[in-house]
Amino acid sequence: MPDTVRQIVLKVHSRCNLSCTYCYVYHSVDDSWKRQPLTIDAATSARIGERVREHVLRHRPPSLSIVLHGGEPLLAGPDRTAALLRELRDAVPAGTRVRFGMQTNGILLDQRFLEIFHEFGVRVGVSLDGGRAANRHRVYANGRDSYDQTATGLRLLARPEHRAVYSGLLCTIDVRNDPVQTYRDLLAFEPPLIDLLLPHGNWTNPPPRPAGAMSYADWLIAIFDDWYGGPELRTRIRLFESIMMRLLGGHSATEAIGGDQTGVVVIETDGSYEATDSLRTTENGAAATGLSVLTDSLDDVLALVDTPSPLGAQCLQCPVVAVCGGGLRAHRFRDGSYDNPSAYCDDLYALIRHIQSRVTADLRVAR
Repeated sequence: MPDTVRQIVLKVHSRCNLSCTYCYVYHSVDDSWKRQPLTIDAATSARIGERVREHVLRHRPPSLSIVLHGGEPLLAGPDRTAALLRELRDAVPAGTRVRFGMQTNGILLDQRFLEIFHEFGVRVGVSLDGGRAANRHRVYANGRDSYDQTATGLRLLARPEHRAVYSGLLCTIDVRNDPVQTYRDLLAFEPPLIDLLLPHGNWTNPPPRPAGAMSYADWLIAIFDDWYGGPELRTRIRLFESIMMRLLGGHSATEAIGGDQTGVVVIETDGSYEATDSLRTTENGAAATGLSVLTDSLDDVLALVDTPSPLGAQCLQCPVVAVCGGGLRAHRFRDGSYDNPSAYCDDLYALIRHIQSRVTADLRVAR
C-alpha cells in the first residue's frame, strides 16, 4: 500500500446532462448519487483544500493528480470551475507539482472553458464510443442522440492551439460495433491517447455478449493488430500499452490491468470519501467509506480504500496473473465476494497471449 495519495478524483457536479444507458452512476445498483448536492459548496471545497495541503506537507510527494469528474463536471460552469482550480492550486505547497485533469462528455466545451484549462494546465479527456452509430448509448434523457454536440466540442479541443490540454478519448466497448471502424472513427479526432474500457459487468450482473463467448477478446485483438501493425503508433492505447509494459516487467497505467493503480481517492460533492467508482456496479453502497473531508484526513481514507482484495486460487495459479492482476476488482464480484476470476477472464487471457506472441516475435527479430 502506498503511503501517499497519487490521484484525487473530485466530483465537482453530481448530475449529468446525458443519460448513457450503461452509466455506472445513474443506471446501476447504487443510488447514492440521489443524496448528493449538485455541486461542491464553498465550505466543502475549502476543507478539501485543507486536506490536500496537510497531506502534501506530511508526505511531500513530487506530484499529485486531481481529476475533475462527475456527473458532468462542466455543469459546474466556468466561474465555479476556475475558482475551484485556483483554490486547489493554491492549497498545494511548493515542491509538489499539481497535475489537473478532467473527464467530460464534451457537450459544453467552449472557448471560455478552454481558456481556463490553459490557465491551470487542465488536461481534458472526452468520452466518445466511436462514430455516430457506435455512440448509441450516449443519449439525452429523452433518448436524443448526443454525437453532434460532443463532436463539436471535440473538434474545438483538437485544434492545434488547444493540443496542450487535449488528453484523449475514452471509449466504452460495444462488441456490436465493428472494432477497426470504431478505432478509425476515434482517430478522426486526432486523440493523443485512447482508453478502451470494458463495460462494467461481473458474475452477478454479467456483461452483454451478443457476439459469443470470446467477443471482447476478438474485438480488442482486431484493434490491437490494426494499431500495432500500423506505420506509426502516433495515438497511444492505454490498455495495450499497459499489457505490454506488464509483459516486459514494467507498470500498468490503468486499474484494469496489473493491479498497479493504487493511491486513488474519490471525493463526492458533499465531501465524502469513496473508493473507485466501478464498485458502484457491484452492490449499493460498495464504494462508500463512511469518511469525509469534514472529519477525516486523506491518510485515513487511503488506509481504507487501498486495502488489497486478495485474488482467488484460480487467479493465483494462472500463468498470466502477473500481467492482468486479476483484472478490475469490480469485474470479479460475485454474491458479496471479490476472490473470483474476472467476468472477462477468458477475454483477458486471450488478449494477453495474443499481444505476448506479437511482442515476443518482434523482440526475437530485433535480436
